[in-house]
Amino acid sequence: MTKPLSRRGLIAGLGALPLLAHPAILRAQVTPMTDRPTDTGALRNISAFTRRNWQDHFPSLGVGAIVCDVDSRAVHYWNPDGSYYVYPSSVPLSEDLTKRGYTEVVRKKEGPTWTPTASMRERDPSLPQSVGPGPDNPLGTHAMYLGWPAYLIHGTHDTRKIGRPSSSGCFGLYNEQVAQLYPMVDIGTQVRVM
Repeated sequence: MTKPLSRRGLIAGLGALPLLAHPAILRAQVTPMTDRPTDTGALRNISAFTRRNWQDHFPSLGVGAIVCDVDSRAVHYWNPDGSYYVYPSSVPLSEDLTKRGYTEVVRKKEGPTWTPTASMRERDPSLPQSVGPGPDNPLGTHAMYLGWPAYLIHGTHDTRKIGRPSSSGCFGLYNEQVAQLYPMVDIGTQVRVM
């Protein structure tokens, strides 16, 4: 025999729904999205990232494709099989620091060393010559170097930067998410920054 639902039980149950749904919503940002119709709006997550189609940016997937979207502050990735991932990211501080166009991933490094560029040191002379791997490194745990010198997709230990204009040209992801993306991305993965 089931007990009738009391008003107090109903209110407590409804209050728990956001807590139960929240992990699933967050997981949607880092799990592959399938090819479902986009008219339902089901392909938007809580940060309003719009699903992108690789065909709008590249003639083929090749070894993979990445779109770094400055406006929505997101990095979109497609595996060669078409699996799709989207990650919230930090973006360049200003349009002057933003390089737009096409390039590719030319190098990858787990535990990267950060070396500020001459222009970064000019803006802030107190910057160190370099910072090795560890919690003080602005590149986080993993870095993917683009064909443009000093432009990367990397992790960050400073999670306050995600979703904000906060870089000198790079795209930073949560360390957990860049660790997921890193092994999927091959050298030669095509990249578009828009």
